[in-house]
Amino acid sequence: MFNSIRENIERRLGLTSREVQTKNTALIENIGEFSGRYRNWRGNENLVNYPFIVNTHAPFTPARRALPMLNLALISSAGAYIDGTTPFDTEARDGDASFREIPIEVEAEDLLYAARGYDATAVRQDRNVQIPINRLLEFEENNVIGQLNSVWWSSCGFIPNARLVAEELAPQLAERVVRYEAQAALLIPASRLCHQTLGIVARAIEKIGVPTIMLSVDRSITDRVRPPRTAFYAGEFGSVAGKPDWREFQIRILEESLRWIESFDQPTSRGLMVNLETEVQQQRGER
Repeated sequence: MFNSIRENIERRLGLTSREVQTKNTALIENIGEFSGRYRNWRGNENLVNYPFIVNTHAPFTPARRALPMLNLALISSAGAYIDGTTPFDTEARDGDASFREIPIEVEAEDLLYAARGYDATAVRQDRNVQIPINRLLEFEENNVIGQLNSVWWSSCGFIPNARLVAEELAPQLAERVVRYEAQAALLIPASRLCHQTLGIVARAIEKIGVPTIMLSVDRSITDRVRPPRTAFYAGEFGSVAGKPDWREFQIRILEESLRWIESFDQPTSRGLMVNLETEVQQQRGER
């Protein structure tokens, strides 16, 4: 499935043979080894002895547009869904590999969360800690980005069977990103396992010609999965895009991360400076 989607998108994007060749990195290297280990995993909430995937290489697509000229896609794995619609299945052993496409006009109070692997208290208090719609619309208004895409995508990041992510969720999300003509994608995980799920999704999006940036508060996972561009800092699960009701902190995280879409020239994981700035701000009694 992914190959046919990729081929169609490559034709639409007009990728050269050299660019296509750089995108032949597998979403999960040694997927057979993972599947064998996963079958023997007993399944548990704390992921004890869970066989996290390990990739060596990463696909990479250079940015073709400056940040103030691009349409930015947003992907969250906080398990958000619109009140009154079907929630994600958080009880399935393999995980729920479906996704929801949500217009940016949907208000925070209209969202519910099928949370597993993280505490949803912060995102219920302030959606922007995981789904920074308000911050990104401010960036659009101030010409930091060209525009925020008209819809964003929500998934349940607790998908232990990574093969489902690679064969179903990741290619489907990559196809939607391209169909909406997004020129870059921001991915924000919520839990520990979410870092693996969205890392695979980021690899799929990059493989079909769209640059990505992924936030991380668990470098040990993202360094294994190797999403193409990762911005990490010592944050908390459930509020990966910043602390609730702290607009300035959220802006620092997002702005520094997004600017790396342009500046990275190879697959890279880099630490944000936001913690140092925040400590100084707290010492001054500012917030």
